[in-house]
Amino acid sequence: MASRQREVSDRILTVPNLLSFARLLGVPLFLWLLLRRLDGWALIVLVLSAITDYLDGKIARAFGLESRLGQLLDPVADRLYIAATLVGLAVREVIPWWFVWLLVAREVLLAVVMLVLKRAGQTGLPVNVVGKAATLNLLYAFPLLLLGTFDGWVGTAASIVGWAMVWWGVYLYWFAAGLYVVQASRVLGQLRRLRAAGLPDRPAGPGRGAPA
Repeated sequence: MASRQREVSDRILTVPNLLSFARLLGVPLFLWLLLRRLDGWALIVLVLSAITDYLDGKIARAFGLESRLGQLLDPVADRLYIAATLVGLAVREVIPWWFVWLLVAREVLLAVVMLVLKRAGQTGLPVNVVGKAATLNLLYAFPLLLLGTFDGWVGTAASIVGWAMVWWGVYLYWFAAGLYVVQASRVLGQLRRLRAAGLPDRPAGPGRGAPA
């Protein structure tokens, strides 16, 4: 029997959306704590963000509370936490600035891809599971890098594991970007063939939106 497709609502005031809003409000607080070197409190905010990130999706799927606003807020919050962590750790000289630009370059590449698709009449691409895995990997690696600034064996172990996860996340991040470029190329090629044949354009497929 075919699985029933989940309905996505236009509701705003739902528990998952409130959790996502709370995550967004935590971004400036986290960056302020990080720059003030209040690492214990910054780590707590980061862990709470990871917990709410898990809960909002879990609750939305379990109780049928998936919404378009939630689909927008979740990746935005993820990217803001990644950006805040990168800037904070770079200012603190925990990570080098070239590492920050390595991730920024990927976002610029995808922004150009999305702009080209938009001009071609497409709203986005199907969400890539590799991109989701890369984002999740980085979100869980950064707390370990922050914990790695602590003295003792705990900090040393956290730093080693954190950097291993970060480099794996960066590899997946760029690998996903390559997949998006290939997908975009195929979509544009399909559009050219459809238009040359005088047929109506078809969307890129389900789950379209900004690449993860």
